[in-house]
Amino acid sequence: MLPPYLWSNLAVLLLFGAGVALGVYLRRNRLWREALSSLVRRRPLAIAALCLYVLVGLLDSVAWVGGPAAGADTVAAHEARSVIDRVFAGTPESSYSAPLATVSFYGAQPLESPRGHLLGTDILGRDVLYRTLKGARVALLIGGLTSLISIPLALLFGVGAGYFGGRLDDAVFFLISTLASMPSLLLLIALIMVMGRSTLSVCVALGITSWIGFARLARAETLKLRELDYVQAARALGVRDRRIVLRHILPNLAHLVVITLVLMFSGLVLSEVILAWLGIGVDGSWGQMIDQARDEFSRDPIIWWNISAAGGALFGLLLAVNFIGDALRDILDPRTLREDA
Repeated sequence: MLPPYLWSNLAVLLLFGAGVALGVYLRRNRLWREALSSLVRRRPLAIAALCLYVLVGLLDSVAWVGGPAAGADTVAAHEARSVIDRVFAGTPESSYSAPLATVSFYGAQPLESPRGHLLGTDILGRDVLYRTLKGARVALLIGGLTSLISIPLALLFGVGAGYFGGRLDDAVFFLISTLASMPSLLLLIALIMVMGRSTLSVCVALGITSWIGFARLARAETLKLRELDYVQAARALGVRDRRIVLRHILPNLAHLVVITLVLMFSGLVLSEVILAWLGIGVDGSWGQMIDQARDEFSRDPIIWWNISAAGGALFGLLLAVNFIGDALRDILDPRTLREDA
């Protein structure tokens, strides 16, 4: 069985290949090519910021054992460490230190790395910038992987119920209504308690509880699309239902999928922050950093850099994603299409 870090490296390789294939397809498709060109013109800074977050996440996902960064630490020499781990391979401090400080925050003892901590250190002496960069990978996994779980689920149930109708529609509508009537936070907590607190478990739990809204939208749009003339003509010509769904229904839902993917991302990342506040978040996340820093504002003097770093990174990611989502909605939805500035 492959060790976990090799699975992570393989996942990065697959994501890179999928990204290249998607880029080639979008470049060949005139509609999506023009949409992406318009998006770049509208939101260049947001795209650059999102690409920076993705780059940091990828650098924290590529890991290997050994190397000169291991130093004299015999334990670290046999552990797989990512690129981010190797960049911040210095000795941790004893406790808090302010950004770019030369002495510790309490006791004024000389630091192991004077002025070597751009955002200071936490109570355990860990570099705050290092922890903040590590949190980018967790946030991208929570937002991206969970969206890839919930959106296919929503399309499966929503399109199936809307296109075929009848008993299938009744069953799906009953399932959606039942899940929607449950307190989503309590259901989410129950699932995490059952499956564990790993990143994958949290993603699966969030995916199970977040597909209902888009399933309703996909069902409503499919009910409208199946009555259009070209769909009725395809049925009259004897085209199979599966081919109609793949060739006529799903392509007309593509803009909704893209917009929902972008907008769902923000809600999912914020959901993990709420879970971390309740003590069941993902280790290494920004939510966990914020939770651990909740009492630091009551200290005298105030320890402000931990929560500021995590909150700033979270704010920057969500702001970039929301800007991109807003621009995509304007580009892909003809009802809100505006002329380029």
